[in-house]
Amino acid sequence: MLTLDKFEEASEKVREVTLETKLVYSDYLSNLTGNKVYLKPENMQFTGAYKVRGAYYKISTLSDEERARGLITASAGNHAQGVAYAAKCYGCKATIVMPTTTPLIKVNRTKSYGANVVLHGDVYDEACAYALELAKEHGYTFIHPFDDLAVATGQGTIAMEIFKELPLVEYILVPIGGGGLATGVSTLAKLLNPKIKVIGVEPAGANCMQASFKEGKVTTLASVNTIADGTAVKTPGENIFPYIRKNLDDIITVEDDELIVAFLDMVENHKMIVENSGLLTVAALKKLKAKNKRVVSILSGGNMDVITMSSVVQQGLIFRDRIFTVSVLLPDKPGELCKVSGLIAAEQGNVIKLEHNQFVSTNRSATVELRITLECFGSEHKEQIMNQLEKEGYRPKLVRTTL
Repeated sequence: MLTLDKFEEASEKVREVTLETKLVYSDYLSNLTGNKVYLKPENMQFTGAYKVRGAYYKISTLSDEERARGLITASAGNHAQGVAYAAKCYGCKATIVMPTTTPLIKVNRTKSYGANVVLHGDVYDEACAYALELAKEHGYTFIHPFDDLAVATGQGTIAMEIFKELPLVEYILVPIGGGGLATGVSTLAKLLNPKIKVIGVEPAGANCMQASFKEGKVTTLASVNTIADGTAVKTPGENIFPYIRKNLDDIITVEDDELIVAFLDMVENHKMIVENSGLLTVAALKKLKAKNKRVVSILSGGNMDVITMSSVVQQGLIFRDRIFTVSVLLPDKPGELCKVSGLIAAEQGNVIKLEHNQFVSTNRSATVELRITLECFGSEHKEQIMNQLEKEGYRPKLVRTTL
C-alpha cells in the first residue's frame, strides 16, 4: 500500500542520495499563462533526473540475498542511471538493458556508475522484455522502472518536498511515461490535500495512460512516436494503474512541436537544459484552463545529448519565425545578388545560407531562383522583410527551411 508512513520513510531515505531541488518561480511562464508558476527542477539532480529516488528506495527495501544476486532493469536512460548509481552505493552489480535509440549521453553516464549496459530493441517495451529474460536466465533481481509500488513511493517524495516549500500549492503537473512518477506524486499529494489537482502530461505520440483511462483498463498502444524518449512507453503499469486512476485528475497530451518551443523557453528564460520528457509539463502550462492558481511543473530530467539539443534549437528557431527560407526570382546578371542581399541587410535581416538554381526556367537570362535562409527577430520582422522583397518586384515565396 502507498501510505503516508511509507512516503515519510522514503523521504528520509532518499535524502542520502538526492540534491535539494528547490522550487523556482517563473515570472515568464506566470505572465504567459496567467498562473503563479513554480518549477521543480529535478533536472538538477546528481544523476540528471528524479529516477534515483525510486531506484534507491526500492533497493533499500531488498534483502541482502536479493541484492547479492545482482540487479537488472530496463530503461530509456534516467531509471538506468538511477539504478546504476543506487547499486553502486549499495555495492551491488547491475545490468541495464536500454533501447538502441537511447541518447549516447545516457548510455555513457550509466556505464560511468559501473553498470553493465546491454542495448536491445527500438523502444522501452522491447528492452524490458529482454531484461526479464536475462533476469530469469541468470537469477537477477529485477527493478521495474515504474510498475512497482516501492519505486512509485520513492518517486512520490517529490510531492513531499513541494508541499514543504509551497503548502498552498493548488495544481501539480507531472510527466507520464509508464506512470510511476505520476502514481507516487498524485497519491501523496491527495493524502496531504484531497482538494489539490494533479494533472498528468503525456506526449501525443505515446499516450498510453490516456488510452488506458478511456478504456478503463491498462491498454497497449500499437506503436509510439515521440522525441520525448524518456516517456516513449507502449503499456503503463498494471500494479500502479488503480492508484493513478484514483488520484490523477486529468491527462493533457503535448505534440512534439510544442516540446521544441518549450525547450527554447527554458533555455532563454531560465538558462536550464531540460530533456524533452521533462518539458512536457512546461508545454502543458499553456493548455491549463485554470487561472490565477499556484501551479508546480515537475521538470523530470535534463539528460540530453548535444546533437539532439542542436536539432531542437534549430527547429525551435524555425517554429518561432526566427529563421526562415524565402525563394525569389531574379534575372541572371551581375549585381542582382548584391541588390537582394543589400535589401535584406537594410531591413536588419541576417543571411545564413544561399542556394542558387539556374534551371528553374528555360530562359536563364530572364529568371533564376535564389533561396535565402536568414535570421530575423520574429514573425513581425519576417513579414517586414517579405513585404520589402515584394515591393522591389522579387515575388518572394516561403519554402520549407532545412539547415
